Amino acid sequence: MSHKVKLEAEEKARLVRKCLREELSCTEAARQADVDRETIKNWIRWYEEEGINAFLSRKNSSYSEALKREAVADYLAGRGSQDAICRKYKIRNKCQLQTWIKVYNDHGDFNSRKASGGGIFMKQRRSTTQEERLQIVKECLESGRNYGEMALKYHVSYHQVRTWTLRFEELGEAGLEDRRGKRKRNQTPRTELEAAQIEIEQLKHKLYLAEMERDLLKKLDEIERRDAFRK
Repeated sequence: MSHKVKLEAEEKARLVRKCLREELSCTEAARQADVDRETIKNWIRWYEEEGINAFLSRKNSSYSEALKREAVADYLAGRGSQDAICRKYKIRNKCQLQTWIKVYNDHGDFNSRKASGGGIFMKQRRSTTQEERLQIVKECLESGRNYGEMALKYHVSYHQVRTWTLRFEELGEAGLEDRRGKRKRNQTPRTELEAAQIEIEQLKHKLYLAEMERDLLKKLDEIERRDAFRK
């Protein structure tokens, strides 16, 4: 290890020790180190867990899928703040946990992709039947709206479970229908607002057809007059 890296590590440790002794605020330490305040907070946590070795190691951290899943489950279930979850699972950077949460919420799953760096890849969101969505929602309501737990159990995203639950409460089972790919004018209304929106779309479509018929008749009239003139 080069002398320069060792000096950098010692400087980080010196700033952290000053913060721990309350001789220096995180804000002032961040200014002196030319980093943001969140970085100083990470340094403090790393130092408390590993001492100066936390700054000497250059090896990227690798996290198993099981650890990611447990950390995300704990956070979504409200078992601690992001800082607390990072401490519990020894996650070096809160941004990593935030990324895992976002990926899980958006895609419903994640896996390890590389042996280093905590790399992740996104799986396609799996399709569900209306019966599955209904089962998930009912169990979610029975469990006290534990969206995170239901998402992990059924391999869907937190966002999906929450959306389905809210729609079910507002519209009943009809709110769980998958209407993707269905034109608005052909849908069955579930609320007064949807009924008005569908009626508007139907009127627009009728107007479009009427305009097409008008243009076609105009074109035919032009052809007939042209043919008559040639005769």
